[in-house]
Amino acid sequence: MKTALVGSSGYIAQFILKRFAKKPEIEYVLTLDKNSESDAYLDLSIPAEFDYSLLESIDYIVFTAAISEPDKCAQEFEECWKINVTGTIYFIREAIKRNCRVLFFSSDAVFGDIPMAIYDEKSATAAQTAYGQMKKAVEDEFIDESLFKAIRLSYVASAKDRFITYCLNCIRNEETADIFHPFYRNVIVVSDVVDVVTYFALHWDEYEPKYLNVAGKELVSRIRIADELNRFVCDKLKYTISMPEKEFFMNRPQITQMRSLYLKKYGILPDSTFTEKIAKELEDIKL
Repeated sequence: MKTALVGSSGYIAQFILKRFAKKPEIEYVLTLDKNSESDAYLDLSIPAEFDYSLLESIDYIVFTAAISEPDKCAQEFEECWKINVTGTIYFIREAIKRNCRVLFFSSDAVFGDIPMAIYDEKSATAAQTAYGQMKKAVEDEFIDESLFKAIRLSYVASAKDRFITYCLNCIRNEETADIFHPFYRNVIVVSDVVDVVTYFALHWDEYEPKYLNVAGKELVSRIRIADELNRFVCDKLKYTISMPEKEFFMNRPQITQMRSLYLKKYGILPDSTFTEKIAKELEDIKL
């Protein structure tokens, strides 16, 4: 199988590349991004300039590229829409014309912010934030396209994610971390995401639904993540808890509770607790 990875320099993409390198079924990975280290240059703000003949031999595309910072999407809406929606749709449409299967990285932000709601794959999408509206627009564009599927990610934790990196730096610098609360998500870990991407590479036709919610079974706060981290660093992380300003929640809900009807049904991920999942991500931490 020949694959392509859009946004190959990204955080999650690096883990995908490492996994694909170990899979004998993946014979080739074409990396696409806006840097000199990728196999081909792709600027989603000018998608028409890309050489789409490069995709003619590609079977499977993992589309991870996006401006994902919620505040930036709101503050620079037109520029972000140009990349996250217009350019993304253009590229995916051209890929599908060449019979490529496209796995699009979407988000739990597509659901909106309905009090007490627990969203699954059949829930209506009613995105309220700029970032969520962008992801929803791409999903809606390809709703009837069999060569397009989307995975909706909750917060993705790992030893290298932004929050845990912040906590580790606080330990190294002997500083007290300031942790925002309340802020809850059905946190997953990066190895979950890589497992899902690999599953679709090998079992595309077996998975019948259009979407997959990639979510953990527990609603997890940042405080919980910090406490799990402290189990590995012998309580070296000192932190205070603070309520964010109202502006913080303008572009991100306090709570987004998402579950999947299909992760267990299709045997895609083990039914593990957050403690079990994060333990594997943190076991190689060095201070």
